[in-house]
Amino acid sequence: MTELIILAFALSMDAFAVSMGLGAKQERKTSNLATLAAIYFGLFQGGMPIIGYLGGRGLLGWVESAAPWLAFMLLIGIGLKMIYESFAEGVEEEISIITHRVMLTLAIATSVDAMAAGFSLTLLQVNPWVACAIIGVTTALFSIAGVHIGRRSGTWLESKAELLGGVVLILVAVKILID
Repeated sequence: MTELIILAFALSMDAFAVSMGLGAKQERKTSNLATLAAIYFGLFQGGMPIIGYLGGRGLLGWVESAAPWLAFMLLIGIGLKMIYESFAEGVEEEISIITHRVMLTLAIATSVDAMAAGFSLTLLQVNPWVACAIIGVTTALFSIAGVHIGRRSGTWLESKAELLGGVVLILVAVKILID
């Protein structure tokens, strides 16, 4: 369960960073944006790992002995990608109006990593549906916090959240390989 909480925390950092960027751009109705971010990011971050889990279960019979290595490589790759993105400009810099289409696009973009990380759920001794619910709720809470923090502080924390998320995913990957 500890690994699941850490995984949920790490996967939430992408949505948290984007939410901070959106909150920094928002001039009013912060609570509406926070609610939208929680719904979109929470649902997609919670739903995408199930796709990765189901794909992983299908492959597990073929690659069972290599499963820890595959999960390790996926999580390392996602972690390195998040660290790299922490040094790049955020996509929300280019967004002028926050619409449902924009939120859907951002939700899909931030949850692709969660789909790949869903493969690692096959190695954890947890119910995948409970795991996805925990990931979704954690992301929703971080998204709400991100919008409000971004509104008050601007974007200076944004890259640090992605960097932290990437480092945590790499640590989870190493722990999976060690176990």
